Amino acid sequence: MNTKIALVQFDKCHAQECGTCPAAAACKHRMLKQETTGEPPMPDPFLCRGCGDCVRACPYQAVRIATG
Repeated sequence: MNTKIALVQFDKCHAQECGTCPAAAACKHRMLKQETTGEPPMPDPFLCRGCGDCVRACPYQAVRIATG
């Protein structure tokens, strides 16, 4: 079974420049959670559906979909 999941590439993430993370805001499943404005979002793999909304919303291309 192929499972798709979003992964945050923290080396590409510029959360301090975004303030409120657009990728976390775009996630309708609330898989990405941003605890504090300006901090990178943390993924919850149990909630991810692999839809890619977060990937399209990230202006720094710091989120990708991985298959496993």
